[in-house]
Amino acid sequence: MTLEELLVQRGLLSAEQLTHVRRRAETEKLSVEEVIRNERLVFPEVLAQVRSEVAGVPYIDLLNTKRVPEAMRDISRQAAATYRFFVFDERAGHLLVAMEHPDDFQALQAVTFIAKKRGLEPEIYLSSKEAIDQVLGMTAELHAEIGGALKEFSRELEEAKTASQENDIEKSIEEAPVSKVVAVMIRHAIEGAASDIHVEPTEKELRIRYRVDGKLHTSLLLPLKVHAAVISRVKILANLKIDEARLPQDGRFSTVADGRSFDFRVSSMPTAFGEKIVLRILDKSGTAPSFDELGLWGKQQEIYKKYLKIPHGIIMISGPTGSGKSTTLFTSLTILNNVDVNIVTLEDPIEYEVTGVNQTQVRPDIGLTFASGLRSILRQDPDIIMVGEIRDRDTAELAIHAALTGHLVLTTIHTNDAVGVIPRLVDMGIDPFLITASVRLAMSQRLVTKLCQKCKREIPLSEAMQRKLEKELAGVPDEYKTEANQKTPRVLYESPGCPACQEGNALGRLAIFEMIPVSKLMRDTINESAEYDTLVSVARREGNITIRQEGLLKALAGQVQYEDVMRVTAAEQ
Repeated sequence: MTLEELLVQRGLLSAEQLTHVRRRAETEKLSVEEVIRNERLVFPEVLAQVRSEVAGVPYIDLLNTKRVPEAMRDISRQAAATYRFFVFDERAGHLLVAMEHPDDFQALQAVTFIAKKRGLEPEIYLSSKEAIDQVLGMTAELHAEIGGALKEFSRELEEAKTASQENDIEKSIEEAPVSKVVAVMIRHAIEGAASDIHVEPTEKELRIRYRVDGKLHTSLLLPLKVHAAVISRVKILANLKIDEARLPQDGRFSTVADGRSFDFRVSSMPTAFGEKIVLRILDKSGTAPSFDELGLWGKQQEIYKKYLKIPHGIIMISGPTGSGKSTTLFTSLTILNNVDVNIVTLEDPIEYEVTGVNQTQVRPDIGLTFASGLRSILRQDPDIIMVGEIRDRDTAELAIHAALTGHLVLTTIHTNDAVGVIPRLVDMGIDPFLITASVRLAMSQRLVTKLCQKCKREIPLSEAMQRKLEKELAGVPDEYKTEANQKTPRVLYESPGCPACQEGNALGRLAIFEMIPVSKLMRDTINESAEYDTLVSVARREGNITIRQEGLLKALAGQVQYEDVMRVTAAEQ
């Protein structure tokens, strides 16, 4: 079926309109599609979707798809504009390419050449002309902005070499075009929903990487000569010492973009090729999600809420940086927040603002640390205390003291799993009898990629895969298995991509959890021996599931990607 026939069949063109289009196309020596586009008879994206059906090539809404800047590396903007394509991602051995005309033989040859050069297979999608124009313009705009600022910066460098007097360095950097480079870098990170910006000097260039959905992507490669100026500009924003490059420094600054308030936590570190800076981006306009939105469901949510209701003791959440620990704590505070309780927090930094909660930002530079702040909090008549992180023995001892004197303490700690919380506290110098008297619940969490519920489809399991999953889930109590596929694994799921998930680029992430209640048997074991393997054995004997098992249950329920569960729990055996 032709394009015009399908448009009429779908009711997008009337018979009279089609006659007019064909007559004009013949008179003006244009294609039917060109006439339809010129007269705006059909919306561009709708027209592209119909064209994709005719061509037998999947459609992509390029403007609403997450685009990875690194994917367009080494590709001339002129070539992309000439052949009408845009490379928006690399995934699973494939180069994902949006094309206006997938049937253009020369354009296909160009795309295939680029893919083969990178050792990838091209995966072609059809996009509208308007979307291709816009994304090429956006990309060109980013590089034009950066390029223009760099040219101006280079000119000023040359002028500075011939100048007889030295200017104040802070004033020079404030006014220099490199400030535009930093502003563009930050703006594009916010627009791309990045959580971190990495500014990294290498031997030959300055690399800018963004972390999006837990993965780092190279966004820009800049000349190494701008490294010092970019670092100095960020240091000025964060109120750091610009003349100190030998020692690590930490700072922060705030900005407003699109009516939203953002905090940036800045960390500098000397490396072999110069200072590296990482900016953690915190959207202060965000609100804490519900437990269901986090991924804390069923039996796990029941256990957690049970321990939240206990008026004293410590609930300790572990996991690496960026695993959602603080978000879980703030969701907990939202539930606990009532007018009849005094909730006080110590944070670094304050990530969510909770009405009615007394939140304090630690300031190590002036002596306000977690430990010193916790001493003061205990004089503020608190009922519930949240400590951002247990980092040292002093803070751990004070948190335990608070728990033993009638307070509920919520905090985080860096360990690999929930059981590892106990040996970590012992390693800090905390006596086992104090741990058993204060810690009520140890838990761990990770973030894994969600599956789109609109386009997810089943993948039948081989017998070998069934046996593997059954072995992994051996010993998991039936109360955790709420679906038939969890009890007897038969299928896994995948999301091939659809408009709802922006062709698989806007899936988001969900948390998976491991919880270890400190029961009487666990307390006795800790007092006798706090060895890791012994504690793991007791935790399994009491029916506590591992974080990998929890992730696999969610994968079998069609909620998260199986591959991502296995990746983030690779240490779990």
